[in-house]
Amino acid sequence: MLMPKKILSTLIIGLMILSPFQTAAETDDISLSTDNLSIDMPLIGDDETSVDPESETADPAGSLAADNNLLDRIAAIVNEDVITQRELDNAVVTATRNLRQQGIEPPELSSMQSQVLETLVIKSIQLQHAREIGMSVSDSELDDTIRRIADENKLSLQEFYSVLEQDGISFNKFRKEIRDEIILARLRERQINSQVNVTDGEIDNFLRTQEASAAGNEEFLLAHILISVTEHMDPAQIHERSQRAEQALKKIQEGADFAHVAAEFSDAPDAMSGGMLDWRPITQMGPTFAQLLSPLDTGEITPVVQSPNGFHIFKLIDRREQENSAVVIDQIHARHILIKVNELTSDNDAREEILQLKSRIEQGANFAEMAKLHSEDGSASSGGDLGWLSPGNTVPPFEKAMNQLLPGQISDPVKTQFGWHLIQVIERREQDVSDDHQRENARQAIRSRKAEVVVQEMLRQLRDQAYVEYRADDI
Repeated sequence: MLMPKKILSTLIIGLMILSPFQTAAETDDISLSTDNLSIDMPLIGDDETSVDPESETADPAGSLAADNNLLDRIAAIVNEDVITQRELDNAVVTATRNLRQQGIEPPELSSMQSQVLETLVIKSIQLQHAREIGMSVSDSELDDTIRRIADENKLSLQEFYSVLEQDGISFNKFRKEIRDEIILARLRERQINSQVNVTDGEIDNFLRTQEASAAGNEEFLLAHILISVTEHMDPAQIHERSQRAEQALKKIQEGADFAHVAAEFSDAPDAMSGGMLDWRPITQMGPTFAQLLSPLDTGEITPVVQSPNGFHIFKLIDRREQENSAVVIDQIHARHILIKVNELTSDNDAREEILQLKSRIEQGANFAEMAKLHSEDGSASSGGDLGWLSPGNTVPPFEKAMNQLLPGQISDPVKTQFGWHLIQVIERREQDVSDDHQRENARQAIRSRKAEVVVQEMLRQLRDQAYVEYRADDI
């Protein structure tokens, strides 16, 4: 009963907007994949899920699931945390199922266990570090996130629960996984925001390089294998990792499926999806990789190439020209009055005050003067003027109400998480933002490239500083 995979594009960090007039902070996209709306959570080691040795998806770990004593023993100690054999086995089952749903033949059990266990170790290290620095997710934030995931799939919460149940995932475990993913995203974004800055000079140089490059306007769809190295490895260990990369390349050259080899060898987070990367501009890959990839034809494989992160192998799946058509958007010049809800002003009182202000304006009072006197937003001093607003600049309830107004028209009271608003549209226009759009794309490409380096370095440091003891005999 499989249907084309649908991506639930819920941007976790984007849900936490700090101001009604700012776009969300940039973040890695956390997506939950589904087949036929069956939620497919990678590496959920659900303690409540029984592993059926007769099941096709359970086959890799089925022989281990029969012995409860074996299941409950410790597979690895990670600082103050432990990963049990049960967690590992169930994560292997889930990863195996995910690979098969993508048409990828899983590697042998020992390789799967090793790959999945290392993924669980890295995740545990990050979550422990996040707890140490005080990161947490409230129940209300978690509920809002799950509700948005359900809404994006046009499901009620009850229908969403049923989908999880049909997929063999307990709702409590699902909540824990979503909470963990939010924390991991915040941890990454915290590190990125503290270390990544993109200057106008870098953007100018990026655009000049892109214009001069024959492949500058191309996007590449790639598969990737990474054999990672750390700064603490000695030359012998680095040579061993290099040989492992060459071994992976040899298997591919001898006819093995790239995705299968990625699942068996790669240390990258995308290993269990066959090493598949999203479409990305060639200029986002950095000069070394761009030079390596530009001459490739579809289906070709690169030799092993070294970077500070380790040893890489790429396969070019497809390439295409980026669209460079003009970008024209509708912009709205608006102003507003905000009455906040707090300990001194109840929700009803704030709404009533907004209604009174609307009545006064309709009777002839000047909107801008009322905003200066009564608005509790930072724009009050300028008469509530927000300037020209593009789609996405404001929170959804505000934008929805604003979009329905004609120039000069005043809204009914609008509630957001910031309080109650009265909105007036001053004028509308169509604006060509092609240059701004091009510069923003360049900034995002530079930021993404830097962010990958920063996150990988953070993970290397956390891994090097962690105490990890493997207990499983066959890992």
